[in-house]
Parts: sequence; structure tokens; C-alpha cells
Amino acid sequence: MNPFRQLIRAAGHQAPIGTWISSASPIVAEAMGHAGFDWGVIDMEHAPLDTMQVLQMLQAVGNTKMVPVVRVPWNDPVMVKRVLDVGASTVLFPFVQNTAEAARAVAATRYPPHGIRGMSNLSRASRFGTVANYVTTADAGMGVIVQLETPQALAQLEDIAGVPGVDALFVGPGDLSASMGHVGRFTHPDVLGAMADAARRAKAAAKPIGTIGGSADLVAQYRAMGYDFVAIASDMGLLMNGARAAVQALRVGDGETHVHSLQTGTRTDGG
Repeated sequence: MNPFRQLIRAAGHQAPIGTWISSASPIVAEAMGHAGFDWGVIDMEHAPLDTMQVLQMLQAVGNTKMVPVVRVPWNDPVMVKRVLDVGASTVLFPFVQNTAEAARAVAATRYPPHGIRGMSNLSRASRFGTVANYVTTADAGMGVIVQLETPQALAQLEDIAGVPGVDALFVGPGDLSASMGHVGRFTHPDVLGAMADAARRAKAAAKPIGTIGGSADLVAQYRAMGYDFVAIASDMGLLMNGARAAVQALRVGDGETHVHSLQTGTRTDGG
């Protein structure tokens, strides 16, 4: 079974927790996997990753229990073919607007006659040709998540969810807020209302739906709406939050004195 589908089915009422891997660093990706996340998105859309780097990220995450999802930069069958060949088994497709685009995404992950994925007998996905009958069995292990990011896409949620081969939906609050005229205001009442409605309708359609939030409180709010899998922030976001908090802590109270002493060449720590 596809690892992501298996994760969702095994989770029950507890939405699996993920994060975004946007650092383009295999060692950071591996560390995030060991941090305890259930799943993580290796992001090619907004991170500077090429195919070889995706392979290295998958190797790194493979040392952890975190289930990798690769977000391709666009619904492009050539790009999809390449990430599948290096070992991706679940793909997140950005900006899917209708059933035709959803069907195109699914077709890119399937071999003929069910799709248009190009054949390769010696790829990493087939363990370099050592998996018996890979090309006839691979389709069953593929996972497709489509990202709905506009009111127009949400309006077609049920139809998109019904496309054969679409395993899950994902609502992107950032682009959704922008497309609704509330740029950067992820928690605007209109945006939250649209997201709650999407979760309700996905539940009625028996299709798993996920999203991402920048804080634990916001993620908890999404869970309460009924989202089946949720991500919190990203590796870079978590790093920057921790780094800025540390710097801020050292610029107030006793820390300010210590930083000043370091700048003037004196020591106040007894060293």
C-alpha cells in the first residue's frame, strides 16, 4: 500500500502531523524526520531543489519514520516522471483547478494504459531493476494529493475529489487567502469560513483533506474543523522562530549586558 494512504488510514481520529521541508538540505530533512513528524513535504515549488537533490532528500528521510511527500513545482508530467523515478511515491500537485487537471495529475503517476508515465527499468524506484514486475505493480503504490488554492477550485471540490486516483485534497491557506483578496491574512473570517466548508464537504465526499498552519493554535483550529492531516510551519520557519527568539532573549535584561560585553571585548561570564 502507498505509505501516505496507509498513514492516513492508520491514524483514526488523530490527524497525522507534518511539516514542510523547504531548506533543500538532506541533513535538515533527516533531522526533521527524527523530530517525530509523521509526514513531511519535500518542496520543489518554493525551494531550490533539482531532481538529484530530491533523490538525496528521499535517501535522508528514508532513515526516519517520516513519510515523504514530494510537491512538484507544477502539474507537469515530465517533472513527475523524474521524481517518481528517483523514488517519490506520493506527489502533491499545486494549483489544481478542475477535474481535467486532477486527471492529468493522476495520469502522470501511472504507466500505460492507465496513464502516461514513461518506462524505466533501472530507476531507483525499481531498486535499480531488482523489484520483480515493477512496471506492472507500481501504479498501486502511487499516491496523489491535489492542492486547491482558489475559490474556483473549492467550488469544484466534490468533482475533483471524485476523480479516480486522487487520494487526498489539500487546501493551501496562503494562496487561498490571496485569491480571496486577503493577501497574507490566513485567519480572515472569510478564509477560515471557506476552509471549514471545504473540510465539511470533503468529509461528506469521504475524501481525506489536509492543510498547513504556522502555529500550534492555528493547526488545532484546523483539526477542529475536521482536517484529516495537518502540517505545522516548515523547517526554515521553525529554525527562524527559534533563532529569532534566542537573539531576542539575549537583547533584553542580562542578555543585553552580555552581548554588549562581547562587542567591547570584555567578559562577564568569568571565562
